[in-house]
Amino acid sequence: MIVRRLFHALPVFALTLFILLLLDLQLRTRSDQKTTAPFAHEKTPRSTALSQNRDAVNDKQSLQRQKFREVKPHPPLGLNDIFIAVKTTGRFHKTRLALLLETWISRTKDHTYIFTDSPDDDISSEGFNVVVTNCPPEHSHQALSCKMAAEYDHFMASGKKWLCHVDDDNYLNPGALLSLLTDFPADGDIYVGKPSLDRPMRAQELLEGNKTRDVHFWFATGGAGFCLSRKLAEKMAPWASGPRFEQTSALIMLPDDCTVGFIVERRLGISMVHSNMFHSHLENLLLIAASDIPKQVQDSPLSSVPYNKLVPCSPQKRLVMESACSPMMQLA
Repeated sequence: MIVRRLFHALPVFALTLFILLLLDLQLRTRSDQKTTAPFAHEKTPRSTALSQNRDAVNDKQSLQRQKFREVKPHPPLGLNDIFIAVKTTGRFHKTRLALLLETWISRTKDHTYIFTDSPDDDISSEGFNVVVTNCPPEHSHQALSCKMAAEYDHFMASGKKWLCHVDDDNYLNPGALLSLLTDFPADGDIYVGKPSLDRPMRAQELLEGNKTRDVHFWFATGGAGFCLSRKLAEKMAPWASGPRFEQTSALIMLPDDCTVGFIVERRLGISMVHSNMFHSHLENLLLIAASDIPKQVQDSPLSSVPYNKLVPCSPQKRLVMESACSPMMQLA
């Protein structure tokens, strides 16, 4: 009887013992966690050094990111930042070019470059920047593009911020030019001038296999002058640097100013900025109000003025029409 009772009580006893052992194990585990917890937050010298070094690196990277985010103001644009290129030919040195040398070029001598096909010791001896190209003197699109290629390459080598092209019958107002260019963003893709047409130029682009395709684009006529920012000029290099400009001109069989427009608008997809501050010999300059003349960047009145009708305008040594001192000629 006693053995039978013990046999029935044995499972209950075993279960009770198991529960007690389980509770004891849980209590021991919690006690160990509480004992080691304070040490988990303590840092060894090595871990402290690593943490400080990591914080220093993060602070340095944060300062670098802040520096890159800061927009540094660009220095103000000056006339010395503008590469002014005058295109001429030997037969106009004593007529058209002589007028420019006596007027506005005398005030922009240091950063005005005369691109011609003939050397002229008289001009060079006076300190003017004369670039004698190997281009032919003809007025063909090949000869004109040859000189424009020389202008582009010399500008790229100069490090200046703007390239402004003018013909040898253009009167340039340096102050108005500087004012106009200052309004554009310093790092913008800018091609500014005035078209000679009231619609985009239409041309045939020569493709491989003697195929052609119709293209249309705006271009700033060289007769009124135009300007290119350096950032845009750099992007033009694949079609304009070295012999590439003449090669591009040959693809459309058009002269230099049209080729510039073709590269900018068709190759790069950048729109020309139209400005009414540039004027060519195709316009009637008498339509410009006298009060607005000092605001114009460029006018082309000289080609229509006979050279023997020009005399110095006292007290300044500037050539003007015989009848009176032209307001354009007296611009400072």
